[in-house]
This record gives sequence, C-alpha cells and structure tokens, in this order.
Amino acid sequence: MVATASIPTAARKRASELRELVEYHGQRYYVLDAPEITDAEYDALFRELVELETRYPGVQTLDSPTQRVGGAALEGFSKVRHTRPMLSLGNAFSHDEVAEFVRRAERAAGAIDAYVCELKIDGLAISLTYRDGRYVRAATRGNGVEGEDVTANVRTIRSVPMNLTASGLKLPDTFEVRGEVYLPKVAFAALNARLDEAGKPGYANPRNAAAGAVRQLDPTVTAKRGLQVFMYQLEPPGGAHTQAEVLDSLERMGFRVNPHRRVAKSLDEVLGFIDEWATRRHDLDYETDGVVIKVSALALQAELGTIARSPRWAVAYKFPPEERETVVRDIAVYVGRTGAVTPVAMLDPVFVAGSTVRRSTLHNEDEVARKDVRIGDTVILHKAGDVIPEIVRVVVEKRPKGAKPWRMQERCPACDSQLVREEGEAVRRCLNPLCPAQRREKLLHFASRAALNIEGLGPAVIDQLIEHGYVNEPGDLFTVTKEQVLTLDGFADRSADKLLKAIEARKRVPLARFVNALGIRHVGEHTAESLAQHFGSIDALASAGEDELLAVEGIGDVVAQHVARWLASDEGREVITHLRRAGVEPEQAARGEGPWTGQTWVLTGTLDSMTRAEAEEHIRTLGGNPGSSVSRKTHAVVAGASPGSKMERAQRLGVRVLDEPAFLEALDAAGATAR
Repeated sequence: MVATASIPTAARKRASELRELVEYHGQRYYVLDAPEITDAEYDALFRELVELETRYPGVQTLDSPTQRVGGAALEGFSKVRHTRPMLSLGNAFSHDEVAEFVRRAERAAGAIDAYVCELKIDGLAISLTYRDGRYVRAATRGNGVEGEDVTANVRTIRSVPMNLTASGLKLPDTFEVRGEVYLPKVAFAALNARLDEAGKPGYANPRNAAAGAVRQLDPTVTAKRGLQVFMYQLEPPGGAHTQAEVLDSLERMGFRVNPHRRVAKSLDEVLGFIDEWATRRHDLDYETDGVVIKVSALALQAELGTIARSPRWAVAYKFPPEERETVVRDIAVYVGRTGAVTPVAMLDPVFVAGSTVRRSTLHNEDEVARKDVRIGDTVILHKAGDVIPEIVRVVVEKRPKGAKPWRMQERCPACDSQLVREEGEAVRRCLNPLCPAQRREKLLHFASRAALNIEGLGPAVIDQLIEHGYVNEPGDLFTVTKEQVLTLDGFADRSADKLLKAIEARKRVPLARFVNALGIRHVGEHTAESLAQHFGSIDALASAGEDELLAVEGIGDVVAQHVARWLASDEGREVITHLRRAGVEPEQAARGEGPWTGQTWVLTGTLDSMTRAEAEEHIRTLGGNPGSSVSRKTHAVVAGASPGSKMERAQRLGVRVLDEPAFLEALDAAGATAR
C-alpha cells in the first residue's frame, strides 16, 4: 500500500476532480434521466478514478462513487434514534373518507389554500443523514422513534447522492432527508423468478422485497437488487415554506423526486388526481398503492400537529386492489430443468392489471395447502407487483360440492420417478436426469451459449426434434442426420448442412463447458470451471467422491453432495457415456504448469481490455488459479472498474492489488499474450 505522505499532489487533485465528475454525471443519468455524456465517456472517467484509488488507496474516500458496489458483510444492524419521529399515516379508503380528512383539517386550521398530492410508493421508508453536504448515515423507519443503521447498504443505491449540490435552503450542518426505497417491477419479477427456480418462496410484494434487500447483511447482495429511491421530506425544512417548495428544493439538491405530483387547490382537484392515477398507475415501472395528500403550508402542518404517531395534516388514500374473480379449472404440475416440481393453477381467462391471465403459479405444495386452493374453486386473483399473477384467496362460499383438497403427487407425472422433498426445501424434485418433462429445458441449456454454444439450435428446433422422436437426451443431438433435419419446418438443403456443421463442431469443447452443459444442480459456469481445473479430465471428475469434491476451492457441502450424487447415479453416468459414444470428447483442462503455478489471483470489477473469462484463462495458462475469494494466501487481486469488496479485503489483509495496466504488464512479463 502507498503511504499517505507519498501520494503526489496531482493524484490527489485529479481524484477529487474525478469524484465530482463521476458523481455529477451519475446524478444526470440515475436521477434526472438526462445524461450529458455517453456511457463510454462515463465509464472512462470511472475507470480512471478506480485506477487512481487502486494505485493510491489513500485518495479513496468513503463517499467515493467507487464505494457504491458494497463493502464487507455486516454482522448485524445497530440501532439509530431519529432526531424527530418518522410518523405513519392514517388511511382513507374512499372519496368520502378523503373529503372527511379535508373537512377536519379546515375546521382545525381555517382556510387551506393548497394540498400536495404525491403517489404513495410501495417501498420501505428510509431516513438519510447528511453532514456538511456529505452522506453519513441511513436508517430504516423501525418503530418510528428508532430504526436500524443500513448506511452501507443504502450507499449502493446509485440514485442516492453522496455529496449534495447547492440548494439555496438555509439548512443546519446536519440534517435528514426522508423518502422511500423501492424495487422496480422488472427487478421484482426477476428476483421472484430466481427464487422460484431455486425452490425458495418468493416475496409477496415489492415492499417486502425492498425491505429484504435493504436489510441484507452483505451489501454486495443489496447492490445487485436494483433498488431505487424517491425522496419527499426534509428535517428541518430550511427556508422552504410549503411541501411543494420542499420537493422542488430536494430536486435542486440532487435527490430523485417523483415527478408525478400535483398542487391541488380544492377537494375536487385532489379527487381528480386520485381518479387519474387509479388506472394510470399500471403504466409505471414501480408499484404505487395509493396517493398521499398533505396540507402544503408547513406552518399549517405545525399548527395541525399529530395524534398518536400520525399527522393530522396528511392522509394516505389507498387504491382498492385490482382484484378479479376467476375459476380454477385444473392444477397442473410442471417439472423444470433442475427437477423442481411446481403446481400451477389453470384459470378461466381474466383481464387484470393490464393483461389477460390464464394461469398462476402456486409455488409449492405448502402454499396450495395454506390457501386451500381446489379444482373448481372460485378465486380472487391479483398481480403481485402489478406483474406476477397470484391467487389471493379462495371464495369458499362458491366452492362446488365435492371439491377435494389438492395433494401433490408422489411420483413424477412424466417419468414416474419418486418425487423427493429434501430437508429444508419447499419443493419436491424429480431426480431422474432423463425425465422427459425436464428434457426440453435440459437440451436448451446444453446447447446454450454458456454451455456447448451450438449455433442455430434454439427452442423451436429442439421442440421439433423432440416431437419427431429424433432426440431424447444430449447425446442424440450428435447422431441427428440430414434427412431428419430436412423433415423439420424451416429447413432446406443449405440450412440443414449449416446446423449439422455447427453440431459437429462442438464435439470438442473445453472441459468446463462440457461440465456446465450437463445441467448438474448448483453447477454454473464458475463452478464448472473450478471443477475442470481441479480434476483436469472428465474421467477424473466422474470418479470423484464427495470428499474429493470438497477439496475444490469454492465448493461447499451442498454443491459437493449434489455433484457427487449426480455423478454416481446410473442416469448421470449414462448421459456422459452416451455423449462419448456419439463422439463428444471434452478437452482436458491444463492442470497449470508455468511461472504462476501455485499462485491464486482474484479478479474484481470490470476489465477494459478483456472479459473476465479471458483474464481467468490467461491466469490458468500461466499455471495460476483464478480464485473467487481473498485470503492471506492470495497472491494478488486485480482491480478493474467498479471493484467490489474483494479489493477492500485485500487492502485490509495487505494483499497486493494491481490495476489493469499493471496486470497486463505482469502477463507480458510472464509470457502470456494479453492483447
């Protein structure tokens, strides 16, 4: 590490300039959606800052834009007492209740000239503390008086400014900004899809998902969730006299403020805003469950005061959930690529939240039992996060006579194998790798870009190959004839030759690709690469036991158990044997003899001159081991743009950190061709 005193003045100055530039342009992009420079130009500035901080760690500050990726995992959350309580709002569920709120406020305060209407975001309330214009702390609402310190996690949200621009407000040195952290609809759907595939329960709504992301003990996990914020309150308000002025001032300070708001001069205008957004809300990329109505004048807010923990000057109108009745015609069971068995309700078509819904996942057998969904039931349906169709409840009084509780079958509907529910899991699985219900997904994965990468072998082609009976398992792909391909829709002489040539070319592939293509549960690209490097050949891997697998860097108990079980099964052995009989022979992995033999190199961040896979291959060519975590035994950490917590850990442990130019020099010196 470079001593603080030895940092050149020019480096300090340039780092300061770069922090300001990156923060400014990030704010233009993430907050204002009005970038002034291209993505490439922004990336170049960011990389330059990373390189400076890597070369001179002493120039790095806690509020540097490079620190948004998340730091070391936390042991827990400490408590934070709010300077003023974070109030909860009373609710209104009809126009009449909104009108009553207005009448109460005007009886108590006299004439009120304006109300501010803001969309109510379905997220997690948050308080940000700034000192001298710099972000210093974030806390959850908690019980309103005391919350949890989530400073490190909120720092990863790119629309939260680390340094504030001039606001024109007369604020004290330390003040709070309050608002909402939320998860956009697309990110919510993607998160639940990943959880569903893993056999884990999904989040019921975006608010729970946002809360779960903010309260992750590992900030790097939070950084990957795609959280966003809208801010709406200043404590104290400085020179602002109305809520409308507060929102405008927050925008000038660099905060993300919801543009969909209205200053209403009358009850009719308030109700008009509510009615407008009751339908328009489905067009937004986030979920809103209502409208918050506030007396705009801050002096009148103070005069109206609070009751219990709710203000008299604000109310939250809640949109009635867009729910529809439909009928469950069947409960089908689907088997995914990993064998996970998922019950799905087949419904009478119903239009809800912008689209027609015909089916709804029931996740797992416990969920079906909890809601007691039966075939023939009338159910209430909505879309979780306005995206995912979900059965809310059963209309029991409409249940047909004789409807029986649904039970998950004990054997696979496609191959009749015993379904297994492993300890700690919510789903049952078919463990037969040759199960026809898993066949399509397995074949698609086998041919995918991350696996064997067979060009032209997409879903439509694989579907036809299966339907014609030409292909049942991966090895069959390599025995398909031209005559068979010509019977498929869309193929003529030249296109058939092209597909067969692409299949033939993949009979020789790197061992890591072959292992990934097998579709073993818990084995992705990185794990496949580790297994390939450790064992060197498919024969050595195929004969490995659980203890030998545990010796591989990054392989834990669960992964070792699943890999060993698959390799030892008759079905797994048959898949490999069939492939080899068809002429598929994975290339042996170089076991690593070279100048870097015995050295572990860890990559973090993004490299400009090559992909991560290419960098790892250079390391292996020289005999080194591309590691996944940093320890005192790590030889070096290579830090690209947006480095993660690995660089921070390396600096704490005194492990050598190289920027990209230094890494390229090391490759050249060791004899690798890096460019």
